[in-house]
Parts: sequence; structure tokens; C-alpha cells
Amino acid sequence: MNDLSKLVEKLRRIEALYSGAATPGEQKAAYNARERIKQKIEQCRETDPPVEYKFTLPDTWSRMLLVALLRRYDIKPYRYHRQRYTTVMARISKTFVDETLWPEFEELSQELMTHLNNITEKTISEAIYGDSSEPEEVKAISG
Repeated sequence: MNDLSKLVEKLRRIEALYSGAATPGEQKAAYNARERIKQKIEQCRETDPPVEYKFTLPDTWSRMLLVALLRRYDIKPYRYHRQRYTTVMARISKTFVDETLWPEFEELSQELMTHLNNITEKTISEAIYGDSSEPEEVKAISG
């Protein structure tokens, strides 16, 4: 299994975890997981009406991940004119954000960042120079 396949499998397991899957068979059924999460959204809407959320993300990768998650659950992401590119707005219930969306996003984001860092280190090491370790810290020269 290559690195990309392993990453995709990890991401699917994380999604299954947040959808409330009860058996290993359910964990592998991505469609069923998505539907369970959509049901959670609907349940939250009844008791906790959607409010406008502003997500300020540190980088393009995180933004792409959050936008994909929102769209996957039929939540329309948007941003206002002149907002930063890494800002994502959405109308969603606080309960769903706190209990499902944000914890799932953080876990998926961590896996993706680890994967991207590994690819970057390997590429630099192979294509540019083998030592990509942090530079040595030295005392400032006072002058």
C-alpha cells in the first residue's frame, strides 16, 4: 500500500469515528458515515439553530480541507468580499461544530499536515540536499 493509499484509509477511519459507526463494517462504508453525519446536522438544527461561523485558517491546505468537509455535509461555505482567502464562513449549529465538525477537521488536518511535511522533507532531501535539519541557533553578535 503506498503512502497516499495509507493516508486515504486513515482519513476514512477518522470520518467513521466521528459519524458514530458501531461496527467495523459500518466504518468502511463511507456513504453511510456521511449520511449519519448529515442526520446529526439535522438533529442539531432542531435544537440548536444554525449561526454564522467565521473560520480563520492558517494556510491553503487547511482551507481546502474545511471547505471539502462542509460541502460533503451539504453546508455551503462562503466568504464576504474583501475577506482573506483563508477565511471561510458557514451557517451551522454550534453543537455540530463543537461535537463533530471541528474535532474531525483537526484530526484530519493533523494527518494531512504530517503527510505533506513528510513529502516535502523527502523531496527536498532527494532533489536539493540531503540535510534539511533545522539551522543551528547561535548567540547574537552585539556590536
